[in-house]
Amino acid sequence: MSLDPHTHQHVRRIVLPSGKTIEVVYYEEHPAVPPASTSRTGADLSRCTPCGSTLVYPLDWQESGARDWEVTLRCPECHDVTTGVYDQATVDRFDEALDDGTDALVRDLKRLMRANMEDEVERFTSALHAGAILPEDF
Repeated sequence: MSLDPHTHQHVRRIVLPSGKTIEVVYYEEHPAVPPASTSRTGADLSRCTPCGSTLVYPLDWQESGARDWEVTLRCPECHDVTTGVYDQATVDRFDEALDDGTDALVRDLKRLMRANMEDEVERFTSALHAGAILPEDF
């Protein structure tokens, strides 16, 4: 490891789908005067700028430096596609919003599955009571 005061080390922990955690260590040289950041902070990535929809989702994302992400977003309502560079905090907030949306979809799916199963059971028992199901049906 360099003792140069302009060398900076940054560690990012990544949780893999398997549940394992890896650490990625970045070493970067910083000039005496850091360049102005081109990343956008504080943006609400879940809201479409042109139409205001809250159904925006990522098409692609990749690291853009040690602490920023380049994210391509798409709105399913107005079909707007934008790409921008965002800081880690902004992307983390978007990731939480996506997780909340996924949780809501899973809850709705479970409710629909239960309602469909109850309907099927009701129709099956009605058919049994009416004598409409015979051993040959199986």
